[in-house]
Formats: sequence, C-alpha cells, structure tokens
Amino acid sequence: MSNTNRSGRGKNRRNSAAPQGKASASRQPSQSTQSTRPSTSQSGKEVRSRGASLSGVRSKGRTRESAPIEGLPVSKNEETVIEIVGMNHDGEGVGRADGYTLFVQGALPGETVRVRVIKTKKQYGYAKLLEIVKASPDRVSAPCPIYDQCGGCQIQHMSYVGQLAWKRQLVIDNLQRIGKLNVLVEDAETLASNTQDDKEGAEQRVQDDASVGDANQTTGPATSEVQMIGSNRIRLRLEGVMNEEDTEQGIRVLPTMGMDEPWRYRNKAQVPIGVTEGGLVGGFYAKGSHRIIDMESCLIQHEHNDEVVAKVKEIGSHFGISAYNEETGRGLLRHVVVKKAFRTGEMMLVLVTNGRDIPYKDEWIGSIREAIPHVASICQNVNKKQTNVIFGDETRVLWGRDVIYDYIGDVQFAISARSFYQVNPVQTEVLYGKTVEYAGLSGKETVIDAYCGIGTISLFLAQHADQVYGVEIVPEAIEDARSNALLNEMRNVKFEVGASEDVIPRWKEQGIEADVIVVDPPRKGCDPRLLDTILEMKPERVVYVSCNPSTLARDLRVLEDGGYRTVEVTPVDMFPHTVHVESVAMLKWKGQD
Repeated sequence: MSNTNRSGRGKNRRNSAAPQGKASASRQPSQSTQSTRPSTSQSGKEVRSRGASLSGVRSKGRTRESAPIEGLPVSKNEETVIEIVGMNHDGEGVGRADGYTLFVQGALPGETVRVRVIKTKKQYGYAKLLEIVKASPDRVSAPCPIYDQCGGCQIQHMSYVGQLAWKRQLVIDNLQRIGKLNVLVEDAETLASNTQDDKEGAEQRVQDDASVGDANQTTGPATSEVQMIGSNRIRLRLEGVMNEEDTEQGIRVLPTMGMDEPWRYRNKAQVPIGVTEGGLVGGFYAKGSHRIIDMESCLIQHEHNDEVVAKVKEIGSHFGISAYNEETGRGLLRHVVVKKAFRTGEMMLVLVTNGRDIPYKDEWIGSIREAIPHVASICQNVNKKQTNVIFGDETRVLWGRDVIYDYIGDVQFAISARSFYQVNPVQTEVLYGKTVEYAGLSGKETVIDAYCGIGTISLFLAQHADQVYGVEIVPEAIEDARSNALLNEMRNVKFEVGASEDVIPRWKEQGIEADVIVVDPPRKGCDPRLLDTILEMKPERVVYVSCNPSTLARDLRVLEDGGYRTVEVTPVDMFPHTVHVESVAMLKWKGQD
C-alpha cells in the first residue's frame, strides 16, 4: 500500500493526541494547595536533542524589554488571587482580574487560585499558577510522572467525567459563538443536571484517576458509561422527534461519547531519538522545544509500543547506533515508529534513518526479533533531508511483511509503514458508527464521501448503502482506498482522485445524484467551493465529521443559511486527556430552495 501523510480522512491531525504543546507556565501548584499533584522527582530525563532548536535561547547582547501597558488592573510579576470561570481550547484556565482576562495553565473552572502575571497584552494576559486556594471537584492527581514536562497531554489533572463535560461545552460554545447557531438550552440543562446527579458513581466505575488499567482490556465495550449519564433519559424524551417541527427550535448536542478505559488507547508511537552519555534516549519533545523527554512508559500508548521503543533504544545503544543531529545533519537514527494492530495483535517497527546503511543491520534485526517476537514487520524509512518532517520518500522492508492487518468493526485494513490508520481504533468504531447512524441508510442510497482519505468511512458506509463514491485529493490515499476495498471484496464503492469541489459536479453531470454527502475535512474545515457544491446538489442529508469545533460551527452556519437544518451533534472523545474532540453533525435539507 502506498503512503500518505494525510490522516486517512484528508487530515494531518492524528499526531494531535501527542502534540508539541506550546511553551506555558508549569502546571505544578505550590505544596500548600488543597489539591495534590504527583511529584516529578521520578520523572523521565529531560535531554536536549543534539538537533535541538535554539529558537528559545536568548541571542547575545542586550534584549529590549517591551514597555509596560498602562491602565491595566495588573502588571507583570504581580501576584493576585482570581476566580477561574472557564477553560479555553488549549486547556488553559480563564480568569478575571478586575475584568481583565488572564489565561492560567493548569487551573480548572470553578477554582480560586493565586497566580503571578507573566505576560500582559492590551486585552488579555498570561499568569503562572502558584497556589490553588479552592480546588475544583474535577481536580485529580495526574498519574503520569512526566505530565508537567511532556506536551502530549494537556488535561490529565481533570477527572475524566469533567473532561467529557468540558468537551461537550466546548462544542456548544463554538456553535453559539462562531456559528451563531441555536442550541437547545433545555437539553443542556437536563444533561448537566443528570450528569451531576450520577457523577460520583460514574467516576468510580471509570477509574480514571488512580489506575490506568490493563492494555489488554481495550477490546471491551467502546462506549463509556459516562456518556450514558443523562443520555438514556433524554433519549426517552426525544425518541421519535427527529422529524417533528419542534426540533427546529435548536440543535441537540448530546453527551460526549467517552471510553470505558481512557488509557493505553493509542496504537501508534512516533518517538524522536536523541543521545546522552548513557546511550540513546527517546520520548516526547518538551513543550515548545526540541528537548527530548526520555521516558519508559506513556500512559496513553499501548504497552507493547512502549516495550518495542525501549528495546530498540537498548539494542541500538549496544551496537553503537548514533542519533541524528538536526544541526549538523549527521547521525543515523532519527525516529522510531511503532504500529500496533489491536484486533490481530500484529506489530510493525519502522526505523527512520538518515541514510540507507545501517551498521550491524543483520545483528540488530536479529536482536529485535528475538526480543520482540510479536513484531511481524521491520521496515526502514530513509529521510536525508534536514527537516522536522518525520518520513522521507524511500521505505524498504528489512524483515517480514510490508503491511500488518487490523479491523475496525467488520472492515479489514492493510497498514503499511506510511499509510494512515486511526490511532484510537476503539473510538474510531464509535465515531464511524455514529456517522452511519446519522446517514440514515436503508441500503438503497447513493452516498458521496467528500474527503475519503484511504476510504475508512467510505467502506463503513458501503456496508449499508447501495453505492458509495469517495473523492480525495491525495493520489496515494486513493491507492490505499482502492486496495482496502479489494481486500474487503466491496464492489459498490468507487474512488477518484481530485478536489471534491471539482469531482462532485462532474459526477452530477454524469447523472450521479447523492442522497447523502459525508464530509470529514482537515482542521481548516471545508473548502467554500465544496459547501457551494453541496448546496447546489441538495442531498437529503449531510453528515459532517469534524476535528475542529470552530470550523465546524463556521461551516454549519453556511449550510444552514443555504437551506439545511442542523438536527443533532455528538462529540466523540478520540483522545482522552488531551484538549482535542471530534464531533459528528447531522443536517437535513429543509425541502425549500
């Protein structure tokens, strides 16, 4: 299968569960706070990559301080006590000091905190959390020992029930603020009440605070009990109302669909490699830098991924394999990429190197196979470019197959070294199931998948539709989509390369009329011409799968102004303990031009 750096749905977003977070204040409050955080004395080593960025190093000579802004209620380095009234999309607490907005990393809504102002602008500023005077009921101790250093997770210090509620509210806020859309207030109030009533018992069952669970249990039920709080009750009230006039009063935003076990959910690790006196190190970049945080375990990665990375570092150090130096362009090993198929158990190891020649290649491969018997494929990707892009253009198999196989639902996928595959397969099935539900298929419909990527959603839809057409602008992704269709012997799906806004009108000229159009665009949202194309074709339903609530809200506004009605939106938690949230929206044509 060919490679693609798209997210399989036209998105380069699936590293987002472990982003290089921006530089920010530490989330570690003082020891006198009411809420305790785990000590970082046992945290992983912080090692500057030999190719570390020097952008954060102050240049020689004197630097000019910006003049203080007059008339603000607070000044830089001033300490003050504020109430946290909300949390922004980066997971920072939002507080007010005499009406002036301060963003505080690590603070949660409902808390009273003592902070030090570290930066001021005309309309807002940033402050460092010093002490939690009054803690939120949602505050928990983050179990990860390097949480305060690593940028991979942003809200481990928030209970999982709290995370799900916040993500739902984030979607609602964007629909109202950016889309100027009407959300059913009664639903929000009912769900909030029910959530609060059952919150304590649900938190115990989710076990998201003290225990990270067993990675082998990830094949259990995909839908969290938390998402069902209030949902069943409100469904009783809303049952059968999908086509009634009262739904035009506003959009129903259902509870966030979470996980029963919100840990160890990632099936892919991409680990940058550095060097220290003790040998090779690898982990995550520290927030806002190229300093590598060496770690032995990541609590959102499958345990087998951790084991493979640790063995590769150990074996590489034994054979004297050098780490790549970004500044000089020398050194061999750049990244270690591990892929785990949850359903089949197969694993793939990809060594990203700065050149084709690997010293002691046969001995190294033999040692890896002996130490990690469940690895079914060992590949090498060659990237000689001085860039922070992980993969190069050349990939070759060192041992085993060129692909591993896994399933999402009943659909099988072949996963190559560079082809996309969703990093949370458990929640992917939930996301796609909701997409199929919102499409309302009876088996007679024609469906267009406008950002089909490698065909993941297309193949799900093809199980329930008469014909599915997928379009994607990346040729390699379409090659993968066609291969996966053949793998599953699905002949009622057709894929074409091109921009949706160009291909779909051509299909219409050929007599292809869509009953349903599904879109799953990148974070920037749908191309305006695609939205115009949808409004021209007027399919009965549009299903919008989104990874960015703000662009979702913007595009829904355009579709609503063009004659559609947004009936329901369901947030899906694809990346627990991060600020990212997926959403699925169902729109219906109002039946008027």
